[in-house]
Amino acid sequence: MQRLPTTLGLIAALLLSGQARATAPEAGSAGPVPFDAGARSIRGDYPLFAGEQQRMTALVEAARRAGIAVPVPKDPGGGLSHEQHKRNYMALYGAGLLYRITGEAAYADYARRLLLEYATLYPTLGPHPAASGDAPGRLFWQSLNDSVWLVYAVQGYAAIRDSLPAEDRQSIDERVFRPMAAFLSEGQPQVFELIHNHATWACAAVGMTGYLLRDDELVAKALTGLDHSGRTGFLRQIDQLFSPDGYYTEGPYYQRYALLPFVVFAQAIEANEPQRRIFAYRDGILPKAIRTTVQLTHDGYFFPLNDALPDKSLKTDELYQAIAIGYAATHDPTFLDIARRQGRTALTPDGLLVARDLAAGKAQPFPFASQLFRDGPQGDQGAIAVLRAGPDDRDQVLVAKNSAQGMGHGHFDKLNWLLYDEGAPVVTDYGSARFLNVESKEGGRYLKENQSWAKQTVAHNTLVVNETSHFDGQWKVGETLAPRQLFFSADGTTRVSTADMEGAYPDVRFRRTLAQLSIEGLAGPMVVDLLRVSGSRPAQYDLPLHYAGQITAVGFPLQSKPTERPVLGQTNGYQHLWVDAIGTPEAGNATLTWLNGRRFYTYRLLPPAGAKLILAESGANDPNFNLRREPVLIERLENARDATFVAVLEPHGLYDPDTETVSDSQSRIAALRHVRTTDADIVVLELLDGRRVTLAIADAPDAAQAHQAVVDGRPLAWSGHAGRFDEPAAGETASGQHR
Repeated sequence: MQRLPTTLGLIAALLLSGQARATAPEAGSAGPVPFDAGARSIRGDYPLFAGEQQRMTALVEAARRAGIAVPVPKDPGGGLSHEQHKRNYMALYGAGLLYRITGEAAYADYARRLLLEYATLYPTLGPHPAASGDAPGRLFWQSLNDSVWLVYAVQGYAAIRDSLPAEDRQSIDERVFRPMAAFLSEGQPQVFELIHNHATWACAAVGMTGYLLRDDELVAKALTGLDHSGRTGFLRQIDQLFSPDGYYTEGPYYQRYALLPFVVFAQAIEANEPQRRIFAYRDGILPKAIRTTVQLTHDGYFFPLNDALPDKSLKTDELYQAIAIGYAATHDPTFLDIARRQGRTALTPDGLLVARDLAAGKAQPFPFASQLFRDGPQGDQGAIAVLRAGPDDRDQVLVAKNSAQGMGHGHFDKLNWLLYDEGAPVVTDYGSARFLNVESKEGGRYLKENQSWAKQTVAHNTLVVNETSHFDGQWKVGETLAPRQLFFSADGTTRVSTADMEGAYPDVRFRRTLAQLSIEGLAGPMVVDLLRVSGSRPAQYDLPLHYAGQITAVGFPLQSKPTERPVLGQTNGYQHLWVDAIGTPEAGNATLTWLNGRRFYTYRLLPPAGAKLILAESGANDPNFNLRREPVLIERLENARDATFVAVLEPHGLYDPDTETVSDSQSRIAALRHVRTTDADIVVLELLDGRRVTLAIADAPDAAQAHQAVVDGRPLAWSGHAGRFDEPAAGETASGQHR
């Protein structure tokens, strides 16, 4: 089948270059190219596409039955007027697509009548009455939502515009789309000129409207900023918001959200100005960003870094469209595998292409892999290190967050880490404190607990000094300082990431190595955590571990507080932690074991001398029940300058509720030891079966430098930053390896 032109992003409506542009007598008169007759006759052969048409038909028919409703805006997110305007833009979008697929005039007529109601309402609107902040919308409480409305609505309008009488086109052009584009550009330069996802949506909305109306000035503003200098605008956002590896500065949750305006507008650019080669721009950064977005998931769910909702997955409208657009632009067969996992596609010719090639068996497995995703426009502002135990997206994955701040949506969590295993979070990140579009929860906006808890350092798995957050909780300061990713290796059975941070606290520097060790015969890889901190004056060091599961065993003396349940602190997130128990670990190993799903996890620590262990739970000082109740273990060391924290997290055993059986609920580790040499840290795992695994981490990250150490009278020699030595039980043959 010949590849079809696409309506998404105005492609079908906007093929107005060359001869078509020269001969068109007025703006928009050369209308969308419909699905051709052949496509109409075969689209039912592809269930993925047929399902999309069925869903969209149900949505649009329900909207038609409900009648035209264009209310005067009054409600915040989740309110009646807010939700109605959201339904309207989806109905406009869907009616346009269905008109081009089926040719049924009723869809075009519905969209026409709905847009004429907006043509009556929109010129009467001022700032939204429920607005907050300095970027109020007109249809919605924030102008971001107005931009989203325009991105969808302009696509639906493009699909039906050529069917309208000239008088209706004139009214809709001049009373809806042109004034909305003016409001979102000249009317809100404080948003439009940002390097931020809000500006991406605004630029896409304005630029797509410009292409439809053949307004070169609107297009130029969208691409290169209000003054056409290129210091802002869509192209500058592509340059500044993505790293060379396709990582988006605000994190995977916002990468998912921001992808839609990037790829949809790029598609419109490709149709109207193919000479720009927008999908090849900056070494193909946009297709690369789609692949990176998929890589930053476990079992389909995005790593909840920064302001994120942990239940957001690849099954979102943004990714259905991005995968379809990415496949049409690249014909990468691994995108088909993701479409298969999603079970959805876009109701566009690109979606039809995905459905056709998926049905033809052209999909290839998406290559989930360990990978370092550099941050910053030049890739020099830290990184996200993703260490995977295997190629399946449910295999254990360790995420080391050594990235830049992430602007206002960033959290204060330098050198944080997360762990997922068998489709479930094990070492967790809270994400954001928000109930999206739930009106009873602050109108669906971010809750005040997002600032007082979710962003604070103690809500993450990284170092807290003197109960204050990194950069004293000032994100603009955090934007100026980033971690250094010193080392990354993902080869073989030893996968390692090392990074350091200086400047999160005055005169404090800390370095963290996280290693994922696959060991023959064990249920899953062990994670070794080595954190060294040095300061210029005595301080209190806290190292939290937020985990998911139910405690089954505590391996250190514990003083419980079942009745008084004191609060841990006063500010910076500590006011939201109840203290359930305090432990004073004895010399040597301290352990905490919990059950998560069907697997046990034992966290084994080597606490510094004098350290305390605090078992706590989030939810204190939360009168409106805005916070989830989640457990945390905090390792606390007081009055210290330099310290080393060593721990290992071990998956083991099986709990089977079906057969009511439990196996290997006890740790397989007999002892954990740490030795500091002149230029390296040596971590030794002694297993119950007599084997010993030694991990050597040199101070120098140089891959070629040779190192030597002696531990228990045994000489160790390795080259590079990390070395591993596996010693068998008595009578077996030893092996050694290094990285």
